[in-house]
Amino acid sequence: MQLQRRLFSFMSQLVLAVSVCLPTSKLTADSPNEVLSEYFAQQTARLEQNCLSGIESLEDWETKRSELRQQLLFMLGLHPLPEKTPLQATVTGQTEHDEFTVEHVHFQSRPGLYVTGNLYLPKKTDGPLPAILYVCGHASSKEGSVSHGNKTKYHHHGSWFARNGYVCLTIDSLQLGEIEATHHGTYRYDMWWWLNRGYSPAGVEAWNCVRALDYLQSRSEVDPERLGVTGRSGGGAYSWWIAAIDDRIKVAVPVAGITDLQNHVVDGCVEGHCDCMFMVNTFQWDYPAVAALVAPRPLLISNTDRDSIFPLEGVVRTHAKVRSIYQLYGADEDLALHITAGPHKDTQELRIHAFRWFNKYLKGTDELIHSAADSFFEPHQLTVFRPNELPTNERNTTIHDSFVPEAVGLSPGASAEQKRQRQQDVLRLLQEYTFRAWPEMESEPADIQRQSVSLNNNAKHLSLTEIKFQSQSPFLLPMFMVQGPDADENRVVLHVMDEQGWTDFSGAVAFAASQGQAWAAQSAEPNEANLKNLVQRISDDAAVHLFFASRGVGPTKWEADDRKQVQIRRRFYLLGQTLDGMRIFDLRRAIRVVRSELGPDVTLELAGSGKTGMIAAYASLFEPTVRSLSLQHLPDSHRNGPTLLNVSRFTTWEEVMQLVKSRCVVKE
Repeated sequence: MQLQRRLFSFMSQLVLAVSVCLPTSKLTADSPNEVLSEYFAQQTARLEQNCLSGIESLEDWETKRSELRQQLLFMLGLHPLPEKTPLQATVTGQTEHDEFTVEHVHFQSRPGLYVTGNLYLPKKTDGPLPAILYVCGHASSKEGSVSHGNKTKYHHHGSWFARNGYVCLTIDSLQLGEIEATHHGTYRYDMWWWLNRGYSPAGVEAWNCVRALDYLQSRSEVDPERLGVTGRSGGGAYSWWIAAIDDRIKVAVPVAGITDLQNHVVDGCVEGHCDCMFMVNTFQWDYPAVAALVAPRPLLISNTDRDSIFPLEGVVRTHAKVRSIYQLYGADEDLALHITAGPHKDTQELRIHAFRWFNKYLKGTDELIHSAADSFFEPHQLTVFRPNELPTNERNTTIHDSFVPEAVGLSPGASAEQKRQRQQDVLRLLQEYTFRAWPEMESEPADIQRQSVSLNNNAKHLSLTEIKFQSQSPFLLPMFMVQGPDADENRVVLHVMDEQGWTDFSGAVAFAASQGQAWAAQSAEPNEANLKNLVQRISDDAAVHLFFASRGVGPTKWEADDRKQVQIRRRFYLLGQTLDGMRIFDLRRAIRVVRSELGPDVTLELAGSGKTGMIAAYASLFEPTVRSLSLQHLPDSHRNGPTLLNVSRFTTWEEVMQLVKSRCVVKE
């Protein structure tokens, strides 16, 4: 988590005081970047307003709490909970100190999913001891190609606990362990299919913590009823996950591991975090909801005041929301907010309060802290596996392929009734888990604008009308109607454009637009060849043709380099959306505009290629007035298609196409 917070250049223009009640009729002439900023602010404000709303009594909360925990497990890829397979725990060696012993331990949280750690055991004991699970942040510990695991960078914590009467298990994270896997699927490696699968490495870290508690409770040195968790940065986040989903944690001190969506989405902190920090936000939570699930157990929220990726303001807002839940229990004193001076760093001030908090609630003492959290060992002294002898059956490096099960379709021998029921189930699951973030669809489109564009003789008597409509506040989207003099006005073909499609179309029209038309300012360079292709297409199919550009395409494309485009897409999924999923919604709105403008009885065909073809197919499932689809060059699976939350958990692309073909004619 050493990445620095990077903000969009356009964020500086954002007015933060945004109301979620902006009128849907508001049309904007702002730049695409300003519109996107406004959208993120509106959506964030809505989720913030909804977070823990409607909870007025302890009874309200207790009723809601179990539902929220199940939702969080789902968003971590842990619902239903995986089988607790044998841990196969192994101690490969130990390191001695005058006051404690460090065992070098590994166990398998699932078969082949190795967790490497150090178990710190005091030498002076008086029966079973309280135990701390220490989860580690993003600190690399390597010599050449050999990773010693990030546990070695935090061993001063384990040492302090062992010197002060605790058992402490310090475990490596998935990415920075002795077996190096990845947290950066969407951030760096273009693995957007993770979201299709409903996968986040946050789920792996949470499950590894669950099994770490199992291991601690299996040890005779540990009092199984006195377990606590702490960690900083990434470890702070994992502390939240395990404390929220597992009541065996009696005391929690997450350090620099949480803030709210205002910080992440609007202020840009998401750009400093890898994927392990976020669940797949299917149910559109804000992060105080995660923290509230710890209540009423003792919780110390700890942070520094100049942390660039967990800013003070968001931490304070999170604490305020969680405090309202603790107050319902009358447990105000069991929640505390600890802020010290400093940046995003493991400081002594942060450690001291954590140690005192655990002493109070796990040992019942209020003694002063007399010893510092000192380092005693070199990283290689704490390594579990010998160099170049990692287990050959490890699944750490490929766990994203299997951690969340992938859907399989019906067997070929399924009955007609089974197929019918399955189709109903698929539509329901898509609405509930993939497109849950869609706003309510208005029965009649509003704020439709039309403007004719004058074309020169190069257009061969084609006419062009630009139609603008508001799909979702504040996005004003364009659709361009092109037809020849002999067009059959009862047939409409709606073409779904990607950025290349827009470049081709706008270049054609730019070549044909009459001099002085405003069109040229929003188009690609005039292109005679593209115009000839467009004229030929209209001539070959004498229908009314509409060319649609969804949000972020063509005239509404936001200006950003490739890295910034990645961070824009990540903002969508933090809000429980995906850009592609919302583009399907835009297309649905466009379909309704077509019906409104051209009449309810026109025969409507959708046309798309590649990922836009898949977007058209999905839109047709929810717009029964689509009669046919013309689809080209379709990806072979969801993994290679648009990014749609959880879609691969519930259905296959083959199954979706079967459903589409049962509802309309498909030309491939």
